[in-house]
Amino acid sequence: MREVAFDTETTGLEPRDGERIVEVGCVELVNYIETGRELQIYINPEKPLSEASVRITGLTDDFLRDKKRFSDPDVVDVLMDFFGEDPIVAHNAEFDRGFLNAELKRLGRPALPKERFIDTIPLARANRPGAPASLDAVCKRFNISIEDRELHGALKDARLLAKAYLELRGGKERKFEFDDASASAATGAVRIARQPRPSPLPSRVSEQEAAAHAAFIETFGADAVWRKLAGGG
Repeated sequence: MREVAFDTETTGLEPRDGERIVEVGCVELVNYIETGRELQIYINPEKPLSEASVRITGLTDDFLRDKKRFSDPDVVDVLMDFFGEDPIVAHNAEFDRGFLNAELKRLGRPALPKERFIDTIPLARANRPGAPASLDAVCKRFNISIEDRELHGALKDARLLAKAYLELRGGKERKFEFDDASASAATGAVRIARQPRPSPLPSRVSEQEAAAHAAFIETFGADAVWRKLAGGG
């Protein structure tokens, strides 16, 4: 089962106000496990970033000025190809879906339906009702390091989300259950079950060794524990 952990960084908070995407980050998951395949694209939003966005992300207008626009095939087509037809996992999914669909609408492309997205906020609230459900809080809950998260980044947050999503879906036990299947899916390897031998291998114990062992066992007498357990005493 393939899914994509997804996050965006934006110029502001509301796509209906003309705010735009400035970075997308994706992490491929197979059976909830990261495969190592990732995607990160910085995007020229064709408008200035808000002061809050600069403060949160560390990105600047100068840095984004020479980046490709969302309409460029190297952005929109590459992103859509990475998604494929698989479910998209996001924390506060309606935020990211709203921005993504606003960009697609500008290009006359179909919107991605809500049913396509898996929102990890409801999963976090179900996992621990009443507890904070921010991505930072969920990571702390599962001892996922956020030491390098002084600045937000779409790929950085997608990586954290992938780890949190695994925990919310069952954690290390689920990872152990799927490890072999995930490796096969990621590498294309096929696991072949070991077949029994058509005939047993001959014993490597000589007749003299077997006789010596039997003689040694007899020295323990009829009261030996194993004879009683076997019903011989």
